[in-house]
Amino acid sequence: MQGFTRTVSCGLVNESLLHNTITICGWVNKRRDHGGLIFIDLRDRSGIMQIVFNPDFSQTAHETGHTLRSEYVISVSGKVVERTAETVNKELPTGKWELQVEKIEIFNKAKVLPFSLEEAPHVDEELRLKYRYLDLRRPEMKERFELRHNVIFAMREFLAGKGFYEFETPILTKNSPEGAREFLVPSRIYPGNFYALPQSPQLYKQLLMAAGMEKYFQIARCFRDEDSRTDRQPEFTQLDVEMSFINECDIQQLIEGLIQFIWKKIYNIDIKLPLPRMTYQEAFSSYGSDKPDLRFGLKIEDVTSAFAATELKFLRTILDKKGKIGALHIQNREWSRSDLDGWVDKAAECGSKGLLWMRFKEDGVIESPVSNFLPASFLSEISACVPNIKPGSVLLIVAGAYKEAWEILGRLRLMVGKEYNLIPQDQYHFSWVTDFPMFEYDEKSKQWTFMHHPFTSPQGDWHNLEHHEIKARAYDIVLNGVELGGGSIRIHDAQAQAKVFDMLGLTKEQAQERFGFLLEAQELGFPPHGGLAIGVDRLIMLMTKTTSIREVIAFPKTQRFYDAMMESPSKVTDAQLKDYGLKLLPKIQN
Repeated sequence: MQGFTRTVSCGLVNESLLHNTITICGWVNKRRDHGGLIFIDLRDRSGIMQIVFNPDFSQTAHETGHTLRSEYVISVSGKVVERTAETVNKELPTGKWELQVEKIEIFNKAKVLPFSLEEAPHVDEELRLKYRYLDLRRPEMKERFELRHNVIFAMREFLAGKGFYEFETPILTKNSPEGAREFLVPSRIYPGNFYALPQSPQLYKQLLMAAGMEKYFQIARCFRDEDSRTDRQPEFTQLDVEMSFINECDIQQLIEGLIQFIWKKIYNIDIKLPLPRMTYQEAFSSYGSDKPDLRFGLKIEDVTSAFAATELKFLRTILDKKGKIGALHIQNREWSRSDLDGWVDKAAECGSKGLLWMRFKEDGVIESPVSNFLPASFLSEISACVPNIKPGSVLLIVAGAYKEAWEILGRLRLMVGKEYNLIPQDQYHFSWVTDFPMFEYDEKSKQWTFMHHPFTSPQGDWHNLEHHEIKARAYDIVLNGVELGGGSIRIHDAQAQAKVFDMLGLTKEQAQERFGFLLEAQELGFPPHGGLAIGVDRLIMLMTKTTSIREVIAFPKTQRFYDAMMESPSKVTDAQLKDYGLKLLPKIQN
């Protein structure tokens, strides 16, 4: 940059600089060659400024201007002048002015790009991620990461104002069962031993409470070696919070205040508090999900009793196995027969093996594939289950084991909401879901496992209850049908913790080997405490109304968890493996 010092950013040029000589730097965004005059939109992080090459001002600069192409990196100096009235660009903050170039320096030329920035949204995602540094040059990407920065800064500002300390906890740690497979890191100094990358800072933040720190937070990097999923990443960021001497209401009120602070600071929107609350049982029975989208109604109706005496074989089989029958009641729509039959295929996309539909017409007539098999009393029986059935009402009905059928209905509900534009896109609807089961049964392993993590405190007098009867002091915060974060009050008593480990099938020896440090800390003065973690990537995704967390992570992995830019993961040499006392074995065929 010989002789050039940037005096102002492109997007910050304003009337105060009129007739002044300035120097700006950036990327060639667009180039328009009119022969005698060359116009270029110069772009940096702050925005765009039009510059003009005119041979009357500088023949040398004008000649150089002819050589410029998209994404060249340049610096220009010249005088700021007003544009003529007919050339003012009202879409740009700098649209009233232009810079008459007198000097130019080309810092770096650019080859033909693998894709144009304008076409990037329509380019294959893996190609965009391979050249992510190009993709990030787009103004909409800059805006997303500006928002991300502002949100994280607001988090720090709010929590510091509430007396929290920010900590960094180790990335190389001990492997522990927290619900997902961990990344293991071999140790060269301790051959045959491994670190793990943390799924969360859970144990460290609890130990910080044992240390008397009382109020902790961290913008934490977390790692999970899970199977490839559509909208998951092997590494992600969360806001992690922990407090001592609190109950559920304390942490919920803190997080509500944080949400209110962020929305006011970013959008100047007042979030009404307290946020609505519902139990896990209420959420699942009404919406088929523990993270219901409450921007629209359409609750699941339990219609099992209306079919109690049915002779329809496929329903009778389900009822005899103690299954349930649920329905979505849709009103005020015009339906063709093909529309209704089409929902059978859509239900299959939601995992259903079948869907029964019913349309209610005038004079109590019910149109359905099973109309001829319904008793005369059916209208009154179904009306007792579903309020406000009237001509034009349609029921979409799914039957099966309760959990499976209600999960399908929950997915179908969201599909109906999107199909018929029932979901307001300009709303932010927060809610709490509380009173989760403490344990859930894993059909694959035939064992009870934890629903949140094994350090969650059970509710009430739980010691003599069966696994399925125990509820957790756990809570999730939900935004527009997405679990934004979850937390719990933790176990702070060594005997209670040992009892939970026992109920999870851990022997005393196993518990001591994995968590001896925690059990010992719980016998050396451990305060009551609890906390919560919020997924930063998910939060920013929802705030920017994007559909994938990859759009709000600077350098994400692909859906297959591959780094297309760095070409990672990659192989290592036998010599490198030897340093760690490792040798690769042939892949075991399943």
